[in-house]
Amino acid sequence: MELSQLSAYADKYVGYGIEKGKMTFEVAYALENRQLKAENRLVLDQLTFGKESTNPDATKLPVNLAVALLSDRNGVIDINVPIGGSLDDPQFSLGGIILKVIGNAIMKTVTSPFALIGSLFGGGEELSMLEFDQGRAALLPASEGKLKSLAKALTERPGLKLDITGRFDDAAELEALKRVALERKLRQLKTRDLQARGTALPEGGVVVAKEEYAALLERAYKDEKFVKPRNALGFAKSLPTEEMEKLMLANIKLEQDDFITLGNRRAQVAKDWLVGQGQVPPERIFLVAPKAGAAARVDFALH
Repeated sequence: MELSQLSAYADKYVGYGIEKGKMTFEVAYALENRQLKAENRLVLDQLTFGKESTNPDATKLPVNLAVALLSDRNGVIDINVPIGGSLDDPQFSLGGIILKVIGNAIMKTVTSPFALIGSLFGGGEELSMLEFDQGRAALLPASEGKLKSLAKALTERPGLKLDITGRFDDAAELEALKRVALERKLRQLKTRDLQARGTALPEGGVVVAKEEYAALLERAYKDEKFVKPRNALGFAKSLPTEEMEKLMLANIKLEQDDFITLGNRRAQVAKDWLVGQGQVPPERIFLVAPKAGAAARVDFALH
């Protein structure tokens, strides 16, 4: 069936006319006492909507997002839908029923887009976000499965684009971000030591081993400019590692920009994975300004 023939129905039930497209279908129809029950597998090829309806009574649906979600890389939409009705109903028409079904599929799709792509490519509604450890922007092991499913969905649905919003909670993540800042100071010290010895830096970045921690912390503590506890002679007291660590953490000052940077880094690391390992074209991914209020995650949005 040429879908352009149903343009008037589409204008009413979807809110847009149909420019072009073909529909083929496999059907199982049962007619009893003039009641129609039917199972349909509809295959819509190159469905293209025209102008938005000017009819004030027309249903308004976000059809462009729905088509991007439902169409595979060849521009084909394959859906299974039941329809039914009474042949004695003066409003009964097969074309109208089919477009109502398509409209319902569109509404369901755009209301829960991640549930749809999760059912098709693995995962579920939880694909709409990634969680992080507090204060950190490194991907967790559980994130890779979600990102694989999301990358597959974006590959198979080339009309989709993705927004990524990094989130943070400046109250809940304060202490965790201070500890990250302290660890960074120690890594910088170790990096300088390696460079001074002419040793090549590790490929994955410098890591402070457990047995190195106390010595590096003591050196970092000595370099700090805050007021330190003194002995009777006025010299800085020798303190246990735990006490030095506690004082350093207490004297680390964070600004709002530090949390904004954390949100940006979370969004960027998700994008880097999707572009690098997921092979998603970078022009289809957009970073949104980070937002406060929901700790340690990124949110995804499809459009």
